Amino acid sequence: MAKILIIRFSSIGDIILTTPVMRCLKAQVPDSEIHFLTKEENRSLVENNPHIDKVHCLKDDLNAVITDLKQENFDDVVDLHHNIRSSVVKRKLGVRSHSFRKLNAAKWLLVNFKIDYLPTVHIVDRYMQTISHLGVFNDGKGLDYFIPESEQFPLRELPQEHQNGFIAFGIGGKFFTKRLPNAKIITICNAINKPIILLGGKEDKVNASIIKEDVGEMVFDCCGKTTINQTASLVKNADIVISHDTAVMHMTAAFNKELISVWGNTIPKFGMYPYFNEENKSKSHIIEIQDLPCKPCSKLGHSKCPKKHFYCMELIDEGEIADIATNPQE
Repeated sequence: MAKILIIRFSSIGDIILTTPVMRCLKAQVPDSEIHFLTKEENRSLVENNPHIDKVHCLKDDLNAVITDLKQENFDDVVDLHHNIRSSVVKRKLGVRSHSFRKLNAAKWLLVNFKIDYLPTVHIVDRYMQTISHLGVFNDGKGLDYFIPESEQFPLRELPQEHQNGFIAFGIGGKFFTKRLPNAKIITICNAINKPIILLGGKEDKVNASIIKEDVGEMVFDCCGKTTINQTASLVKNADIVISHDTAVMHMTAAFNKELISVWGNTIPKFGMYPYFNEENKSKSHIIEIQDLPCKPCSKLGHSKCPKKHFYCMELIDEGEIADIATNPQE
């Protein structure tokens, strides 16, 4: 039996993107036992995955986690994070390990000098390359997301007008330059004129209240009020989802829902665009301003536009997003 440890500490979207690795390993490596190491706050993302046999969580003490991991006697470590902490884990365990290539140098050249040496390869396929030594290949089935029954969002608690269908709008984003301005979100919501649920974290509550106050009862605000799995449950039940380059985008792809992803300072070429299976690729609608000389200005994002004009979001056509949301198949 092959006992394999997979490491990915964060973040939500990145962990969702690892799910094909576990599924393919479990199906293609006979009698494999799959363990997953992540941060405690991300436990709910993996503990219900039927392809994972055991979850290990980092709280504060990395050495304590390593002590527990040593008792498992792993045959192989698959490092899908490739940072200092994961390197410490690999060194202390002292077994065969493989790490995925982060391509940081190529991203740095693209951000700072607009020199493009990035391969046209999605991060999921680079994750899969990390387990190729085990004879495992990508089954092409896309992403997984498993929600326990106890964390399904109770749709009966939604306003009556939202119980017969709604559009989910993920308004969040860790960095300012990955988020549409509130004024544009308000314009989009008013143009759609259908029930909309706002999704985001506690940090998005102020923006959500501004949007709801302007749009009115057609908007139901869930920002900061749901768990990760409850947010995923709302995504799963939405008619269509609008999202920035965030975890909500990857949740949507995992459920093969119609998706409008809106890109600011980051670009799909970084390899983390919506990962649909072949059958559902037409459900992905990418909205971005191309050929801006300043874009991308970061592989992650900024607290404000370095150029002060914020063209990557200010030039986005709200009408195009509203049209797709209203008539996604056209």
